[in-house]
Amino acid sequence: MKYNILNWLIVVAGIGQIFTALIYPYIRHRVFDWYTDVKQLKPLNQEIAKTYGRYIQGLNFSFGCIAIVLSKELQNGTTLAIALTGLICAYWVGKVATQIAYYPMYTIPQKTIFKVGSYFMNMLFVLFALVFTWLFINNCISYFNL
Repeated sequence: MKYNILNWLIVVAGIGQIFTALIYPYIRHRVFDWYTDVKQLKPLNQEIAKTYGRYIQGLNFSFGCIAIVLSKELQNGTTLAIALTGLICAYWVGKVATQIAYYPMYTIPQKTIFKVGSYFMNMLFVLFALVFTWLFINNCISYFNL
């Protein structure tokens, strides 16, 4: 049975993903003092770390734009919808799993805004994982007539 996914929920997830892309440089710089740590790496490794940071930022922004502009197409049960929602689902489920397994929250600076922000960001990551998992499952149900 296919369940209806509200377009506004997909759009909210899209806006949230764009927000994470835009706030990402602030978090790296102000919360984690990331650039100080990166400067300790060899020059090539510095560039690799910065490149991966840009990949993350670009993917978050792109996934957000896709969710906002193509919210109906992400639900239409085509093979492309399955592939795209499966990719975004795997990305965010992987992010949540990584966040839980490898990023202990005690490393967050103890200022209230950072503590609240870390919970807010984690809630966003879980929202993205749930929305895109739901989309992926519904697309599979529709495509395979389950």
